[in-house]
Amino acid sequence: MKSMKSKLTLASAALLLAAPLALAQSGATRPRRVTPSNTIPAPAAGAAAADAGRAPGAANAGGTASTARAFSLFQQKQYEAALREAKQVAAADPKNSEAWKLAGFAELEMQQYAAAAEDLRRAQELRRAEGSEDVNIEGALIRAYVSLEQYEQALPLLVAATTRAGATPEPRMLYLRGLAELRTNKAADAERSFNAAVKADPKNAPALLYLGQLAFRRNDFTAAINMLNRATAVDAKLAPAWEILTHSYLRRAAAAEGPKAEADNLAAVRAAESLARARDDEDSAALLGQSLIFAKQYARAATALERAAAKPDAKGQTLYLLGFAHSRAKNFPKAIAALERAAASTPDNAEVYRELGFAAESSKQYAKALDAYEKGLALAPADEYFKESAERVRPFAK
Repeated sequence: MKSMKSKLTLASAALLLAAPLALAQSGATRPRRVTPSNTIPAPAAGAAAADAGRAPGAANAGGTASTARAFSLFQQKQYEAALREAKQVAAADPKNSEAWKLAGFAELEMQQYAAAAEDLRRAQELRRAEGSEDVNIEGALIRAYVSLEQYEQALPLLVAATTRAGATPEPRMLYLRGLAELRTNKAADAERSFNAAVKADPKNAPALLYLGQLAFRRNDFTAAINMLNRATAVDAKLAPAWEILTHSYLRRAAAAEGPKAEADNLAAVRAAESLARARDDEDSAALLGQSLIFAKQYARAATALERAAAKPDAKGQTLYLLGFAHSRAKNFPKAIAALERAAASTPDNAEVYRELGFAAESSKQYAKALDAYEKGLALAPADEYFKESAERVRPFAK
């Protein structure tokens, strides 16, 4: 009987490297939200006096509504009361930009972002009609748009906020500009903005994360590793950075040989271990197991995967990785059990049958091996491995 190929095949390696990368590739990474400050100054000079001459609003416990009273309530974090007060003033005097502004700020604090955007837009329009601009309104409106993920609307405001003559752009505004550019498919502009944010604030972890993600998407794994290591040095709990960093090391290792590949695979293990500490879930366990497999630490890989794989709803990829790890550790009974579950979960995955056939043949379960090889051949009719393997075990299958 011809000897079997027990090495990591190219097809198996491709499947292992194809572990979930949607987050890194799609631009969907979401680090902790960074938003403009919600600082609001006292009402404009003379506003309280002007209130006295305006048409009276609805009565309340404090008497006639005023922006001064609304501002006082806002300062006391009585946002609902501040909103009611500001709305009363706006109802009585629709051109009172201060009232709309205070209403918008109160709605922001109550996370009523759509209402806040509407009221802040009105305040901005009124200020412009008066011939003035208010950077606080602009900042709050940016916050509302970003919270609503309305990046098309946020971007012009962010460009204005970061290009204002005589003013140094705030790092968080540069970051948000990059985010808006990324979300509106302006990747090159986004990268420039993120770089500017990092230059202004070298510890801007979200900007570093996105720079790493952009580098990963263009297959510049060295640049990605550099940026993501910086991001995780700033924030060790930034799980998306650890995830893409692990994938970056694995991809760079796959393109190298010898000591360089070995070093990157070990670095991937360390990054995946940090990911598992930052985010304890099945995907993190699967990535750690995958990294350990490439580092040829098969027993450790199986241990890392077993808890996640023990769940009834474990993903087929997790079960495949567990079976692969057990198979390479020559624990064939456990490998077969995991791979049979993987086949039940993902019956159209030929690589599962490749490994299942190998594990069964290695433990002299020839009928089971033949069944696996034939199922793999049905999925991949041109694959010579399945053809040769099926013919090899057929005489022994009874």
